Amino acid sequence: MRYAFVMQLKAGCEYEYLLRHQQIWPQLSALLTQYGISHYQIYLHPQTLQLFASFDAPKSFDSAGLKTEPLMLKWWDSMAQCMQVKEQEDSNEPVSIELTEMFYMS
Repeated sequence: MRYAFVMQLKAGCEYEYLLRHQQIWPQLSALLTQYGISHYQIYLHPQTLQLFASFDAPKSFDSAGLKTEPLMLKWWDSMAQCMQVKEQEDSNEPVSIELTEMFYMS
């Protein structure tokens, strides 16, 4: 299955966001792979600073489980200064809006 969503980058954080993803933690990449995620991509809309992300994962993808993984929480904490995050006591999960697929051509 394909998953797609948008997130919001904070102004002035474009370079830092790019740099951190160019140097993504190998353990985080391994964790995402463990959850069946592949073909993960993120694009920036330069005027609105919206981040469009998409990835492939099996129908059985456990997004709730991934959101509780200590390494995922640590990554979100490290990225919180760059992104809009949900206001939760125990997590800096980025605000994300799931997108509905309207067209796909392979």
